[in-house]
Amino acid sequence: MQLVRKMRRRKTIVTILIMLGCLISLIAAALSYLKPFKSKGYSGEDFGIERYISGVDHDDDGIDDQTDILASAKEYVSTRPQYKSAYYASGYPDDGYGVCTDVVAFALKGAGYDLMYLLNEDVLAHRDEYRISTPDKNIDFRRVSNLKRYFERHAISLTVDVTEIGEWQGGDIVVFDGHIGIVSDKRNKHGVPYVIHHARPFQVNYEEDILEMRKDILGHFRIS
Repeated sequence: MQLVRKMRRRKTIVTILIMLGCLISLIAAALSYLKPFKSKGYSGEDFGIERYISGVDHDDDGIDDQTDILASAKEYVSTRPQYKSAYYASGYPDDGYGVCTDVVAFALKGAGYDLMYLLNEDVLAHRDEYRISTPDKNIDFRRVSNLKRYFERHAISLTVDVTEIGEWQGGDIVVFDGHIGIVSDKRNKHGVPYVIHHARPFQVNYEEDILEMRKDILGHFRIS
């Protein structure tokens, strides 16, 4: 009887240890995915990369477009928008919610570029360039595929090779398969920049070191 009790006790201990191991693994995986702790980060200066300053100041606020776009992206995500895909009669979300395209839309809006208006005008003038059966200005500019096409037509196309670190500048736009974001001026230890983006519910950090691990980069653009 005593032997049976010892075996049961041992089995219980083993089960508890296995459960603790699984829990630790899950926590580690979650921390790796969510990355709640900010790393040191580097700047372009650490790699001898001169900061790009645009020769254009579209909204005449005394700040060049590249700097304006980057600052506006950071200002938008500082409000910590919650992730939700929804239609807005105002076009731009006005209730604290949003998706990845809204980071780009608000970043450009802060520099004087109204993507809702600009993309709609381009769609109406060049229907054959977009796969949109019924144009709707309130939502068309919030779709990644439409923005990719618009930037291909109206922005400067740059390299998608992340090892060419000098070609990536804070304020650039990066398009992935089904996702989009603004390139940050913060870089990892390899000199590859972080991305300012909104990818999922319960996102902890909106500025993340994801560019190097993504294998689905479809476009890299600069407004001016």
